[in-house]
Amino acid sequence: MEVRPYRSGDDDTLYEICLKTGPGGGAAFTDPRILGEIYVGPYLAFEPDLAFVVEDDDGVAGYVLGARDTRGFEKLCEARWWPRLRERYPVGSFPDDTIDARFARLIHRPPVARDDVVAEYPAHLHIDLLPRTQGRGFGRILMRRLLAALHDVGATGVHLGVGATNTNAIGFYRHLGFTVLHENPSGLTMARPTFLP
Repeated sequence: MEVRPYRSGDDDTLYEICLKTGPGGGAAFTDPRILGEIYVGPYLAFEPDLAFVVEDDDGVAGYVLGARDTRGFEKLCEARWWPRLRERYPVGSFPDDTIDARFARLIHRPPVARDDVVAEYPAHLHIDLLPRTQGRGFGRILMRRLLAALHDVGATGVHLGVGATNTNAIGFYRHLGFTVLHENPSGLTMARPTFLP
């Protein structure tokens, strides 16, 4: 396996990984692209230099994506990413009780990072790995690659969100020096400086 920068031909595979690692392994979705349109597409469009993948003989098997300035990224998405998706996924596109509807609502009301979080940790990231890469150190390599890239572009700190029941991921982030900033029944916000000792 190797870790390398994202290339433009990786898009569909990264969308697929996002779906497979999403809620229910993606099987609950009727639209296989909606999750990637939220959690992958804008990062590839606006921050491609902060996207890294792990690849083996079978292809790309994981990625990490970052945004150096969360507030600027939110504004850019509002101006240039969400409008197109709001046309594609108008309110009521899916039955209310479906997982697709839940994520379509995020397109119309995207979450906004807390002021106290971005004040100290202005960058944020997403990481997803297929099972064949897990437990082999590639998540750590991807994260260190992104942390270094964020530091190089002047982002002093980075934050992420993780589900409260995802104990493996929480342990992984703690091992990498992330600490909990905020916690609620559904999830945690964790953060760390980008500087690598």
